[in-house]
Amino acid sequence: MVQKVAIVTDSSACIPAELAEKYGIGVVPLNVIFGDNTYQDGIDISPAEFYARLREVDELPTTAHSSAGAHLEAYREASRRAPGILCITISTKFSGQFSSARVAVGLAKESLPGVVIEVLDCGTAAAAQGLVVLAAARAAALGQSLHKVMVKAKSVAERVQLIAMVDNLRYLVRGGHVPKLAAMASSLFRIKPVLTINDDDARPLAKAQTTSGAIKRMLSIMKRRAIEEQPLHVAVMHADALDNARVLRDEISSRFQCSELFITEFTPVMGAHIGPGLVGVAFYSGD
Repeated sequence: MVQKVAIVTDSSACIPAELAEKYGIGVVPLNVIFGDNTYQDGIDISPAEFYARLREVDELPTTAHSSAGAHLEAYREASRRAPGILCITISTKFSGQFSSARVAVGLAKESLPGVVIEVLDCGTAAAAQGLVVLAAARAAALGQSLHKVMVKAKSVAERVQLIAMVDNLRYLVRGGHVPKLAAMASSLFRIKPVLTINDDDARPLAKAQTTSGAIKRMLSIMKRRAIEEQPLHVAVMHADALDNARVLRDEISSRFQCSELFITEFTPVMGAHIGPGLVGVAFYSGD
């Protein structure tokens, strides 16, 4: 079957390398900055290296979106696979990635004549973004048109949800996403807040005093939000907390009918904003 569309995204989508390779998904790395040193997310620094360093430094890292040139190169590579390209970016609420991807479309008009490129802000991030990308990639693998692939991606983007337990609010506080008072309370009482980060701010959904309690709260929220008799697409994510992610995955597997269920690690660019210890889940019901 001739594929009409190639998919491009960015490293914030936290897509496992084997799935990106399986579907031919181009991944544009964002940048992680430690002091005077800039690293390409997942290329110059691995998650393991990043979290080990993060636990040691006093000055927290910052991040930067990819350049238009990096997107153009990804488009050039994708054009070898298909005449149509859909680039799915992290929400504009979190990054300038969408704008950079759009600038690259203008640059591609001269260097890639005849290639049609669309850019979609998925409205979310991390593994929720990854599920949108994977749904689009599967549609593209079936030989669907660029329009139909976009419709599929938008449909999943409207349904996908993300909830997570944050182990330490220090990183979100620094970014201005939660009140400092909340961080102080979390530290004082050892509270494990369960948040949704599908919006421009991290909004609290529940709280627990232990990681196991937070996992139970996340499972309860999933049960309320999942649509009965429809299979779930699920990505369990973690930031240097694989054992807890496996516990959450196994609980989900035993409680829900999943047509897709995998574990993925927060890439360095996402971990810079959340910090180590996060465990969470992204999911949507139906096809």
